[in-house]
Amino acid sequence: MPPQAAPYKYFFLALFILAASLLPSFPFFSRSVTRLAQLKQHLYYPSPAIFSKTSNSYFSTNRTLATMAYDKELEVALLAVQRATLLTKSVFTSHSKGTLTKSDASPVTIGDFGAQALIIASIKHVFPEDEVVGEEDADDLRKDNSLRDLVWDLVQSAKLEDSAAEAKIGGPIKSKDDMLDALDKGNSTGGRRGRIWALDPIDGTKGFLRGGQYAVCLALMVDGVPTVGVLGCPNLPIDDKANLDSSVGVDADSGEGKGVLFGAVKGEGSTSRPLSTGALQEAKKISMSSISNISEATFCESVESGHSNHGDQATIASKLGITKPSVRMDSQAKYASIARGAGDLYLRLPFAKKYEEKIWDHAAGVVIVQEAGGEVTDAWGKPLDFGIGRTLKENNGVVGAPKALLPQVLEVVKEVLSAKE
Repeated sequence: MPPQAAPYKYFFLALFILAASLLPSFPFFSRSVTRLAQLKQHLYYPSPAIFSKTSNSYFSTNRTLATMAYDKELEVALLAVQRATLLTKSVFTSHSKGTLTKSDASPVTIGDFGAQALIIASIKHVFPEDEVVGEEDADDLRKDNSLRDLVWDLVQSAKLEDSAAEAKIGGPIKSKDDMLDALDKGNSTGGRRGRIWALDPIDGTKGFLRGGQYAVCLALMVDGVPTVGVLGCPNLPIDDKANLDSSVGVDADSGEGKGVLFGAVKGEGSTSRPLSTGALQEAKKISMSSISNISEATFCESVESGHSNHGDQATIASKLGITKPSVRMDSQAKYASIARGAGDLYLRLPFAKKYEEKIWDHAAGVVIVQEAGGEVTDAWGKPLDFGIGRTLKENNGVVGAPKALLPQVLEVVKEVLSAKE
């Protein structure tokens, strides 16, 4: 290079340095780097529980590096939810449940606190940089020593019987302060960038208190998109094809033949497996029902009338020609039920337009339904937007159905809601 050109060399070098420093701030580049890091991590640290031999060819063929990228996240989520579900079951059978009342009048139990502490501690142990949007915090426990001690005893006793499985999620919490800190780390505000877990330690707390359906729910959102979803449903029958009727949501129990762990990764399908007290059990692929005549559908709705407009939903069912009575149950067990084909439709139409659904009440269920061949939108057909914050404030209502039937359901839903305006 001639002497007079030397200054340009430094000019282009400065441009290169500036570009290199700015590139990571661009979403596409950032996601690509994150994805490559995940692929490297899973190449070096594969998840044995996910790769175990099974008769279901779904697990053994057509898997690429892209679809393997969340194996570790799925395994950790499954084990963490399974351990937390064991805690909630022990609370129901042996404790008075220590019910409090929060400012929003919803009941909180020692099971909520214990399950959230266990799950967040596991996530932070394996993925320390990830954020968590949790429903609870430690404020009540810091004010009440006896309640804190009760939750601590539960957390200490909740262990998987398989030591290898327990080690994968960090083992027991070491102190009361660690337990409180774990609870408070569910304080993420959510958002559209990065890895954020949405956690509901006991979804359907009222169902839990009265012995109905409830679920321990955990989902990983990547850049605002639910990507991994896990539901622990201790009172649902293990049989994926068990009849779904009104008895499922009332006087449920976790007796013989009950207890299911559902899981899904975006692009990989959905599975169910029996809940266990140790290592993960063998998984089976699940799928939405294949009914073509919507009048034969079974639809699920919330038990609480404050959560779901039963009148509008009955009108919608009638206009669709559905004659079967609705199945009312608490929690995201409804998502799990339609994903496995036991039910067909999920309707949740709140009374108030300004009501904002919480992301932890839907994120895991949405992944599981979508990967089972279904779709979930709001009442007007808009995709649920999990990237805004802790709520789905840009959406109103929730509708879940097999993809082929969703347009027909939404047409009637819009008709009924528009008539009220």
